[in-house]
Amino acid sequence: QVQLVESGGRLVQAGGSLRLTCAASGRTVNMYTMGWFRQAPGKEREFVAAMNWSGALDSGDSVKGRFTISRDNAKNAVYLQMNSLKPEDTAVYYCAVGSIGYVSQRSHDYAYWGQGTQVTVSS
Repeated sequence: QVQLVESGGRLVQAGGSLRLTCAASGRTVNMYTMGWFRQAPGKEREFVAAMNWSGALDSGDSVKGRFTISRDNAKNAVYLQMNSLKPEDTAVYYCAVGSIGYVSQRSHDYAYWGQGTQVTVSS
């Protein structure tokens, strides 16, 4: 059983930066693929970024070059650094634990999810 708690979401102006934190508990997640997804009202859940145990990573086209995923296994935590934020980035951001060993962009490949943290970007 893995529990995930996201934090760091807030209101920020366009062009600004924000770092989200995902704290895991219940068991260590260093051997699992970790991902960030987001969902805005009226839209499907969207892949943001993911990293597996070996350091392989991927990010969605809409955030590539602006968002960076990282993890600190000693702290059992995952982070999402968001730069050059745009109003279209406004969404609830979710941290997730993968059920597979490779990096995936599919929500179906992630077994555990946090409650989400709201990010709002004003223009």
